[in-house]
Amino acid sequence: MEPLDYKKAYADLYLPKAKPTLIQVPEMPFICVAGNGDPNEPDGCYSRALALLYSLSFTIKMSPKAGIDIDGYFAYKVPPLEGLWWQDDGNIDLSHKQDFHFISMIRQPNFVTEQVFDWACTQVKKKKSALDVSKALLTSFAEGLCVQMLHIGPYDTEPETLAIMHDFMQSHGLAPDISETRRHHEIYLSDPRRTKPERCKTVLRIPVKRLEE
Repeated sequence: MEPLDYKKAYADLYLPKAKPTLIQVPEMPFICVAGNGDPNEPDGCYSRALALLYSLSFTIKMSPKAGIDIDGYFAYKVPPLEGLWWQDDGNIDLSHKQDFHFISMIRQPNFVTEQVFDWACTQVKKKKSALDVSKALLTSFAEGLCVQMLHIGPYDTEPETLAIMHDFMQSHGLAPDISETRRHHEIYLSDPRRTKPERCKTVLRIPVKRLEE
């Protein structure tokens, strides 16, 4: 049996078209790591968060090779990296990236329990002592009603796509619904280390509410 590819199995979540769409995002389990600062800073908070996220996610994925029998385990591809982003003034100002706060996260299969997560943390701590596993959290995230769109190009041109999304909201009786639990959301479909900036694909997602509510 082919490993489950979340991007293909849940194409409505991960492979939207390059035009705005309204979507109801269900509750899903994630491993999350929070931090702040410029994501481009070498060996900064963001790069350390990603190292921890991927280490934990791949430890769980490869658990059968470690002789670990997880109830309900199935073969799968690690889902794409995601991120929630905000700044203290409520805006997304790309000219002040040092002011970013973020929650980086990777979706997990439903069989990943707290026990499985704790086992993975123990394994990563043994093998990669430089990573602070205490910063990772297994949590469930229910995002709800959102507008999303595929952005193609460098991260710094995202405002162009966001403007299209906001026009869509206005014409469909919707408004952004940003809060402490609902943030500007990005899903990274391309590896920026291997993809030219003009070809990078990123899902942009904004939580919304209906104006009549």
